[in-house]
Amino acid sequence: ISSSANQTDELAFTIKELGDFTRTIKSMKPGQKVYIDGPFGAFSVDRHPHATQFAFIAGGVGITPFMSMLRTLADRREQRLILLMYASRDWDSVIFREELETLQSHLNLTLVHVLEKPPADWTGETGFINASMLDRYLPKEKARNTLEVFICGPEPMMNAVEAALTKIGVPVGDFHSERFSLV
Repeated sequence: ISSSANQTDELAFTIKELGDFTRTIKSMKPGQKVYIDGPFGAFSVDRHPHATQFAFIAGGVGITPFMSMLRTLADRREQRLILLMYASRDWDSVIFREELETLQSHLNLTLVHVLEKPPADWTGETGFINASMLDRYLPKEKARNTLEVFICGPEPMMNAVEAALTKIGVPVGDFHSERFSLV
């Protein structure tokens, strides 16, 4: 789900064509009856009203739940600090690129793109999100329950980011992962 929780008249999904079912979604017709189930879990900023700051770490289509949260927070006129680190293969594969830029004017949002294969003129972050990069952008003070970090993306990226967060001193209970698989 990538729509705002505040916009109850429409439900938007962002889906990567990866499996047998997801490859067929593009052939659905407007008005076609569908059955949905979920969402399951508790990957939401609403579960952390005590937080003074949020950090969203996304990789590829893992931006999906963050778009829902960012749209919701913008609708609510949220003013807490939000960091979004968004890792993508290259500039052309950045999903929601223009809308993310626009959201910066509606939220207290810092947007950091990290490109694995940047264009020649790229001056931003490159490679993969690691402890050094996280340490540059996350607050130096990481007191328990003040910064809540949310992670969603490819499994190897998420595992690496979780290890890096632990390495730089983010308390284990203050980061939360959304995995696109049944556990």
